[in-house]
Amino acid sequence: MDDLFEREEGPEATDPGRLGPLPARMRPRRLEDIVGQDHILAPGRLLRRVIESDRFTNLIFYGPPGTGKTTLAEVIARTTHRRFERTSGVMSNVAQLRAVCERAKTLRGQVGTVLFVDEIHRFSKSQQDVLLPYVEDGTVTLIGATTHNPGIFINTPLVSRSLVFELHALGPEAIKTLLTRALTDPERGLGGSGATLDPEAADFLAQICDGDARRALTALEIAVRSTPPDATGRIRVTADVMAECVQRRVIAYDKDEDQHYDTISAFIKSIRGSDPDAAVYWLAKMLEGGEDPRFIARRLIISASEDIGNADPRGLTVAVAAMQAVEFIGMPEARITLAQATTYLASAPKSNAAYLAVEEAAADVRSGRVQPVPEHLKNVHVKAEGKAEAPAYKYPHDYEGAAVAQDYLTVPKTYYRPKPTGYEDTIAKRLAFLRARVANSPGATP
Repeated sequence: MDDLFEREEGPEATDPGRLGPLPARMRPRRLEDIVGQDHILAPGRLLRRVIESDRFTNLIFYGPPGTGKTTLAEVIARTTHRRFERTSGVMSNVAQLRAVCERAKTLRGQVGTVLFVDEIHRFSKSQQDVLLPYVEDGTVTLIGATTHNPGIFINTPLVSRSLVFELHALGPEAIKTLLTRALTDPERGLGGSGATLDPEAADFLAQICDGDARRALTALEIAVRSTPPDATGRIRVTADVMAECVQRRVIAYDKDEDQHYDTISAFIKSIRGSDPDAAVYWLAKMLEGGEDPRFIARRLIISASEDIGNADPRGLTVAVAAMQAVEFIGMPEARITLAQATTYLASAPKSNAAYLAVEEAAADVRSGRVQPVPEHLKNVHVKAEGKAEAPAYKYPHDYEGAAVAQDYLTVPKTYYRPKPTGYEDTIAKRLAFLRARVANSPGATP
């Protein structure tokens, strides 16, 4: 099969990109060459031990693009004494998966098989289910690579049978180490080009690539290949040249997957935490990444009620107005309105009392006996033989302060507990005053 291959003989067997782009050519071949992942690969760490001993179980590598997930699989392919087969969640289907697993089963008595699945999150549930029995009985040892949260995008049985290791975005120093290697390696890198990279250009690229080694090396190769040599025959890549080659930063943002959920979560939590600076940053990231502004507006409305509530009732008005403005004017101008609403809500006093009230009441409705409507509150009173006369409904506006003692629940209970913050402090005092008046009014229960 074109997308499944066994490990061939020879030192370059697992380096299919040796003649391809710079990131593929410079892919580390040994554990010692991998940078930026010391939290899982430093000497003595679990992952390093199981790779070096060739005693690893099923593995899932999870992290942003360009952090070394495929590299780790390739290193394992070079060091393991088992057959190594590879497939992709983009290209393979159920028939191909079953074929490679059945082939591994026929060879099981002779040699073990490692199956590397790149972008495993792109497999459907049924495709992942095909792998499960072969993983369960040890026919194949699975190595999956994904940029998505395994707890959400990979079937629970597969995750429970695997060690999950998270790879982090590479720091600027790790990126600069890779750039230096690429510029000085005459065999696989650009060492024979005579190119140099100004420190300012290296700093710029290490920052703008967002921890993605593949992006950094691709930009470096473009800069070197497109820059003419000077009078001395030297290719000098300056910060201006690098900025021109990189042009606009590509925002790592998937509008329906991890980045979408993680960023909106950070956005809402920044509003809840009263940090308008962080909130407007996450807003800008979403908008630059192409997020639907109407989705953001809807979340602002939810936050206005859930996190601000009656501490500042105007928050809901601002959020609803922002939603209407987004619909009316569209992007890019709508970003200004969204920023106004975001900074207002983040700066507003906070209370979740209304949210807690409805949650507690809903829990009582779900778990307890549903209270009947008191007779004096019913729309139509039913008269029946032997049935006691219902107490008359007291119209509050007929009483001083529009407050009168009568039951509105068969079993009274307090759900709404205003907090002493913002306007809700005024509401708390108002309710305390009304309850005291009602308790002392004629007809109140002693």
